[in-house]
Amino acid sequence: MDENLTLVWGKCLQFMRDNLNAAEDNTDLKKLENSFDLLFDNVQPVSLVSNNLTLLVPSDFYKEYIEDNYLSLLSAALKKNIGKGVKLWYSVMENKPAGQEKPITVNVKGKSISTPKVQETLPPAFSQNLINPFVVPGMKKVNIDSNLKADFSFDNYVEGESNKFASTVAKSIAKRPGATAFNPLFLYGGYGVGKTHLGHAIGLEVKNAFPDKVVLYLSSEKFIQQFVSAAKAHKQTEFANFYQMVDVLIIDDIQFLSGKKSTQDSFFHIFDYLHQNGKQIILTSDKAPVDILDIQDRIVSRFKWGLSAEIKSPDFDTRRKIIVDKLSRDGIVLTEDMLDFLASEVKTNVRELIGVINSVIAYSTIYKSDLSLELLKETINKIAANQKKVINIPYIQDVVCEYFGIQREQLLSKTRKREIALPRQLAMYFAKEFTNATFTKIGEEMGGKDHSTVMYACDTIKDVSKIDKELKKYVKELTEKIKQ
Repeated sequence: MDENLTLVWGKCLQFMRDNLNAAEDNTDLKKLENSFDLLFDNVQPVSLVSNNLTLLVPSDFYKEYIEDNYLSLLSAALKKNIGKGVKLWYSVMENKPAGQEKPITVNVKGKSISTPKVQETLPPAFSQNLINPFVVPGMKKVNIDSNLKADFSFDNYVEGESNKFASTVAKSIAKRPGATAFNPLFLYGGYGVGKTHLGHAIGLEVKNAFPDKVVLYLSSEKFIQQFVSAAKAHKQTEFANFYQMVDVLIIDDIQFLSGKKSTQDSFFHIFDYLHQNGKQIILTSDKAPVDILDIQDRIVSRFKWGLSAEIKSPDFDTRRKIIVDKLSRDGIVLTEDMLDFLASEVKTNVRELIGVINSVIAYSTIYKSDLSLELLKETINKIAANQKKVINIPYIQDVVCEYFGIQREQLLSKTRKREIALPRQLAMYFAKEFTNATFTKIGEEMGGKDHSTVMYACDTIKDVSKIDKELKKYVKELTEKIKQ
């Protein structure tokens, strides 16, 4: 790539990033900041000739996403760093079998021009005739139970701000498994936010569109158990052969490979074989790739080859959509105030929300009572009394806010006043103590703070509470309240 072109494009990216970072009060722009690196890491400048800049993008999805969300900002960056009258073109490189690549180039107005063919080249020492030691000659595909749940389809997946990006990418993959830039797709997020549902939805859609493809879903625990059994029986080769027949491999909770060195070795070779042969890999985890401990660097690097997409806890509007969708399928209609109450009461995850909805339906059916706001409140109170308290970040925030007599909005704000900053640090400290959330996740839940800010807060509370009697008292009393 031309050195000047690389420099110019780098300045354009920095201009866009700076403007997104500065948009503290613009919610829409702040949302775009989260997906900026994920998107533009896969975009490369190809040429800059006579004020015509051509960008190489992996697929039409990238082109459309840039035009829908970043075009104004990108145009401003090009105008500043290249000059007025610059024209933007896209070279779309779809993944197709060797010799069939047909990249197209279009400008933002849709006018097309011809461009040189774009190809990936193999290293000179690479032989096209390498023999894979795992493949048994003459082995044919066998019928494999996909282990997919029919209810976990895209039709039953409620989209909202917390999962829209991941859902859009998932649908793109389902149309062309193994033939997009999103391979592997690494879905991560907290408990019960819909990662598993989305993995199943991709598998179901693939099976529907491509009946001959072998799709397999399983948990990482099952994968580990199978490997251990194969190793004991000295059948590791047969184990690898089985997985290399799969066209779409979906593994849930991949973080549990942590510390399993032999299993990681086997997974690494299976991953490489599937990826090199255009097979789709979908992984879910409660942590981002870089936050998974005790796992080989070469595996983490492969997690980053495709796309990592976070699914967050559903916001109020998404929770409300989930309630309406679930109840409508059961023929139940609630009033607006009842819907608002339910959506406000359960703030953690989709699984807990559906559990509450099912309990309300069951209570109404058993006692033959018409659903009312009073009945909802009574039912939820009974559920809360009979269930073990779930300690999560929103709950910790509520306890800390009540203890210090401040509002949640203040806790999540950017103010550095001591009367707010100290409770915020305590909330971060307890979030790390009582939940499995990463520093990054805690920072996001605390108003979009950086992970380093959370680390500093945790270290500060831990160290200062040893010598400061007042802070020690806060930690002791809040610990008791959180555990109540």
